[in-house]
This record gives sequence, structure tokens and C-alpha cells, in this order.
Amino acid sequence: MRLFGKRTRDGARPALARGAGPMEAGTWPRSYEAQLREGFAGNPIAQRAVKLIAEAVGGAPLVASAPALAAMVAARDGGQALLETAAAQLLLHGNAYVQVLRDPEGGAVALYALRPERVSVEVDAGGWPAAYRYRVGERVARLTAEGPRPDVIHVRSFNPLDDHYGMGCLGVAAPGIAIHNAAARWNKALLDNAARPSGALVYDPGDGSALSADQFDRLKAEMEAGFAGAGNAGRPMLLEGGLKWQALSLSPADMDFVGLKATAARDIALAFGVPPMLLGLPGDATYANYREANRALWRLTVLPLADTLLRGLAQGLAGWFEGAALAVDLDHVPALAEERAQLWASVTAADFLTLDEKRAMLGIGEARR
Repeated sequence: MRLFGKRTRDGARPALARGAGPMEAGTWPRSYEAQLREGFAGNPIAQRAVKLIAEAVGGAPLVASAPALAAMVAARDGGQALLETAAAQLLLHGNAYVQVLRDPEGGAVALYALRPERVSVEVDAGGWPAAYRYRVGERVARLTAEGPRPDVIHVRSFNPLDDHYGMGCLGVAAPGIAIHNAAARWNKALLDNAARPSGALVYDPGDGSALSADQFDRLKAEMEAGFAGAGNAGRPMLLEGGLKWQALSLSPADMDFVGLKATAARDIALAFGVPPMLLGLPGDATYANYREANRALWRLTVLPLADTLLRGLAQGLAGWFEGAALAVDLDHVPALAEERAQLWASVTAADFLTLDEKRAMLGIGEARR
């Protein structure tokens, strides 16, 4: 795969994740890569939510206007699952850039999803996208966006604040991710300190003298070495004259980090459009069971995302495949099987419909005469 050809101006910079900026100074990283480390690689709820959606899009059965088109979209190139990768990028960054790889005659042979943070849009005098710059280090490739056979297919989510870049879900999930990660670090710190609030050593010699600096430093070092950490939990403490241990405690409300984490986790799931029940989060009474939650995931999140991605790919590949069309085959989605069975039963019981009308409602061609 050749990406680097014509060198462009040094002023070109890759786009950041629109809508994924900082919550406040010092609490949420600005760069997209840092956001991924904190919000995706460092948070189990966000990572599982994205994988759940992206894997569903990547594994969805497809119908296409041409078998070669379906095979190209469903194929793996360089170990990359195109639809799964592009769906994850669309969720996180708000943009998916798919490069069309060609043979020497100019025919499309494969599709490859580019990392979105490395891509920037080059606009013409009228403000329309004319090309895309893909930057890796100091090397830049200029990929055309014009004509019936573009080098790059750009699929983006809705962004009311930008004409050229989509808005991802990572930014809106940032508050919940920050709280969830902070609660996890707090709980880890409690565990490291014998899973209880710290106490205080009270020095009362009776003669009014205070600990010297050397005595204070020695006592502090002995406490950290002999009593801090989960491995030292419950060890008896031998105190010298004038020292006594005064335990400190927090209120139950201050200690309720389990509830805090659960609330933050639900906010993260909401941002990505995943029913909390499917992420193993307790306290959700919205869906009667997992089957209903799974159906809601497909109807409200997976299918709209897949439709956006597949329509964008079909439009970009129309120059190679005349009348290109891609869609999810709803008849073969296991999560929607019950809906399909109910539709078949309703149509079959409708005696006032003709056979051709029933077949049309089910998406089947007319009956042979």
C-alpha cells in the first residue's frame, strides 16, 4: 500500500477529534491520542461499549448491488476488518476515512481505513473539500476527494459546529470517564492502604516536648515501610512511649464510590448508545431482559451507524460499481428475528392483501405467474 507521494506545505496539520475537547483545564487531554489512552485504553466501560457496537457493525450480514462490492467491503486488508475499524473510528473521532487502493489499471481492489487523527481536509476557494492530507511524522500524502473515483471516502457523523469534520462520542463521554477513572484510582489507593481510611499517630509525651526532625522522619519511614499497602493489612503496631493511634473515618456517603462509579458508567454507556444492562451494570429497569436490550442496541445504535457507514461507502464507490448500494440484511440479524417473525405472522393473517402485496411488505419480489 503506497500512501506517500507528493509532499505538501508544512502548514498542514491533522484534524483533532471535534467535540472531544477538554472539560476543564487539566482534567481532560486535548490531543486525540491522549484522549484515547485515557478514555478508551484506560476505561473498561468505554472500551467495551465501542467494541460492542463496532463488532456488531463489522459482523452484520450485508446485501449489495454486486457480489464484488460486498466482498470488497467485508474483506480484511492487512489484518484490518474494514467495517469494524471504520465504525469504531466514527464513534470515537466522528470521522472515518477509507482509502481506495487501486490496481495499475485504476480499478478498485481493496479498501483501507486511515487513522482519522492523521487526516486533514484541504478545501477549495468555495469551501468544499478538494483533497485530504494524510500525515505520518514529516511525510504527507495528498489524496484527492474530487471526481467519480476519489482516493479517499470520507464518512462523518453530524456536527453542527463544523462543515468538514464530524463529532465523535468521546468528548460527551469525557465527564463520566473522568469520574469513573478517578473513582477506580481512589478505590485502588484505599486498597493499597489496608482498604480503610488512614489514621493519625498522636504524640503526647506529657512533658511538653515535641518530636525532633530526625525522630519524625524515622517514624514516617517506618510507617510507610511496615504498615502501608495491602500486604501489610492487619499487622499489629508497636508504639513507643508517648505515641497512640487515633483512627480516622469517613462517612458512608463519602465512602460510596461503588455508587459513584455505577452512575458514571451509565453516563458513559448513554454517550455511546449502549443499554447499560449489556455492559453488566446493575440497577437498570428500563429493559425487561437482555433480549429487549440487545434489540434496542441494534435498532437505536448499530443499524443507524451501519447505515451511515454503508451509504457513504456505496456513494464513494459508485464510480467503480454502477448503481452501488450497500445495506444490512435485516432478515438475517439474529437480534431482530423476533420482530421479523411477528411481521410475517401479521402479514400472513391479513386476508385482505393480495399475494404480491404481502410479498412487497416483506421485501420479496412478485410471485411468478
